[in-house]
Amino acid sequence: MHQDTLDISAVIITYNEEKNIRRCLESLTWAREVVVVDSGSTDATVEIAREYTDRVISHPFEGYVGQKNFALDQTTGEWILSVDADEVVTPELLNRIREVWPKERERYDGFTVNRLSRFSGRWIRHCGWYPDRKLRLFRRSKGRWEGDDLHEKVRLGGPMMDLDADLLHYTYENLSENIEKIQSYSTIFARAQHERGRRATLWDLLIRPPAKFLKAYLLKRGFLDGRHGLILSITATFYVFLKYAKLWERRKTVDEPES
Repeated sequence: MHQDTLDISAVIITYNEEKNIRRCLESLTWAREVVVVDSGSTDATVEIAREYTDRVISHPFEGYVGQKNFALDQTTGEWILSVDADEVVTPELLNRIREVWPKERERYDGFTVNRLSRFSGRWIRHCGWYPDRKLRLFRRSKGRWEGDDLHEKVRLGGPMMDLDADLLHYTYENLSENIEKIQSYSTIFARAQHERGRRATLWDLLIRPPAKFLKAYLLKRGFLDGRHGLILSITATFYVFLKYAKLWERRKTVDEPES
């Protein structure tokens, strides 16, 4: 093992990520093992990934939780670093891992990082977007992904420590990408909540959206991010409205179809 290599397995799931995957993999060259699980990309994602690792595995997508747990099972190491294809390990984060992880890995089973996200050319530090702490470095024997397709997270069976360094997240290049995700996520939310028997109330439609704006723009100081913060606060408000409107619509169309 090269002296600069850390005994950590980096794991990424991909689907049509050719615009992001090289940048991500370039930030992981220090890992002993890099595992990429692809769910049928039709672009150059797989070809690019194979330039960096021979552990590129094709597996049909089974939801974010299922796919990430499958990827976890393909690793050979005990310590896992889970990274999304649109994320980058910064030099500062790598330095913190090199400094802290070897000393503290006997005491802790996981380490959290700050996720700094980018929207339309600007790094967003307010609106509730930052520090967006995530558990990403953990023992494979103690961690497992759980949750749903909107809120998957690692369940850890042991103590964790914060590394207090940033993982960069190239979220949305432009507003159109943001709106596309809002459409997709609101549909997933409505379907999942409907299956659980949840109904959209007048409160959900009338009060939750403006409350979200006040929280993002004022309480979370989105105004400090300038026009980017204003736009993100408005789109967050729209997302809250849309997901409950779709939940209301689903009840009307599925539970009470026209005769």
